[in-house]
Amino acid sequence: MLRFIMHYGIHFLVPIFVGWYFYKEYRLKAILILLAGIVIDIDHLLASPVFDPNRCSIGFHPLHSYWAIAIYFGLLYYKKTRIFGLAFLIHILADATDCFFLFQSK
Repeated sequence: MLRFIMHYGIHFLVPIFVGWYFYKEYRLKAILILLAGIVIDIDHLLASPVFDPNRCSIGFHPLHSYWAIAIYFGLLYYKKTRIFGLAFLIHILADATDCFFLFQSK
């Protein structure tokens, strides 16, 4: 249960907090962009099965690969892409937390 709460808490509560606290001048837009970071889960459609509760997404799916994560960090460098990089990295943090709990249970 803690794994579920942490995973989805980071997916949904952290973007809301970050958008609310750090993007005061355009909170709603920032929150929506940060929540939209979940769009990188589209790569799950390439896997079979699409959802496997015992699979770590990090390093398995193309948009969760280490190369993709490096690009997300690169997006932080430019002001115009910073919020997108932040959205994707929050998503990766949520999935990495999920992987941590998955490996702890084995």
